[in-house]
Amino acid sequence: MIYRYVDAFHDDWDLSSQPDRIIIAWRYEDETGMPAPNEREHMEELEAALEPVVEADGFATLALVSTGENLREWIYYTQSGEEFFNRLNTALAPRPKFPIEIRSAADPAWSTYAGFMAALPPTT
Repeated sequence: MIYRYVDAFHDDWDLSSQPDRIIIAWRYEDETGMPAPNEREHMEELEAALEPVVEADGFATLALVSTGENLREWIYYTQSGEEFFNRLNTALAPRPKFPIEIRSAADPAWSTYAGFMAALPPTT
């Protein structure tokens, strides 16, 4: 598995300002468990399309991206799940459909992110 994540926040950052968790999942098939170069490019296009729309003005934070075992997941925390979907639809409307599944849930304590961070080995 390959992970990309926010490793630190400003001291005055209030996680509870983004209480909703959005998970975007992209399943793919490859014998290595990692996306083929062409598929990876499409994943990068998706992320690039979303960034200026959903992360603008501090509305959402892309906290964690995991890739491996035939699945890439983007985990966002946002001020509003409903508004996130509106922004996502705006960002993706002019593009071909991406093979993604989206789940949302309230997570004001950022428990998914906290669990991931707690499982990381200590750095030296």
